[in-house]
Amino acid sequence: MLVAVAMFSLMDTAMKLLSAHYPAMQVTALRALSSLPLVCLYLLYRGAFKNLLKVRWPLHVLRGALGVMMITLFAYGLKRMSLAEAYSLFFVAPLLITVLSVFILKERVDLARWCAIAVGLLGVVVALRPDGSGFFSLAGLAVLGSAACYAISAVTGRILSRTDASESMVFWLMVMMALGGVALSAHEWVSIRREDWWLLAGLSLSGFLGQLAITEAFRHGKASSVAPFEYSALAWGMALDWMLWRALPDEYTLIGAAIIIGSGIYLVRREAVHAESEHP
Repeated sequence: MLVAVAMFSLMDTAMKLLSAHYPAMQVTALRALSSLPLVCLYLLYRGAFKNLLKVRWPLHVLRGALGVMMITLFAYGLKRMSLAEAYSLFFVAPLLITVLSVFILKERVDLARWCAIAVGLLGVVVALRPDGSGFFSLAGLAVLGSAACYAISAVTGRILSRTDASESMVFWLMVMMALGGVALSAHEWVSIRREDWWLLAGLSLSGFLGQLAITEAFRHGKASSVAPFEYSALAWGMALDWMLWRALPDEYTLIGAAIIIGSGIYLVRREAVHAESEHP
């Protein structure tokens, strides 16, 4: 998981650098297009091409649309925010997944977990600035919208995983993001600058390695043990912000992030205990 977070942080850095020169929707298309060749090679290695058409198409189309919105909103936010600020707000996603699990997956959430969700949302308020100025930031709202899309996609993925192979889920998500991103950005497409090809190569490799690492993390470790390491992204964000842009998060961002991370870890641990009590 630590390797996965490091790779995704480098991927987000490449997206932030690209978003300075290209529209957010085009960055989404480039993210998917750059990953497809490596994804196809991986599927060929796994012998998974024969099962690609045996999927639940409506849910894959939904995940594709959510993927386009998620990356586009996140790229827009990254253009105007530091990595650490964006990560602090995006950390609300596990809380949203818990809420959506109640209404979509019909999972039961006790009072303690509802309190943790409320505390986590309070952390979002702190990160967005208690004086309300952050709520009028389109970048901040875009990152929150991206987290919401990610949460809905994650719950959809849980449903899909009951019937569809993980290789099919990754492949069709990339294909639909590529098609959607290209179609929606065609009218404002900017020619790729020669000096940005190395960024696209880094975007492709880091995204692919990150996906492999996170898959292996959850395959070999309990979610309750592995998931908290996702929050190491904040350390990567702060380090990369300082190295590349000489920027550090302010106290509101750090306090808000601490509250959100604390509630998120509590939720993951609580869910593990709850699951073990139901299946001793």
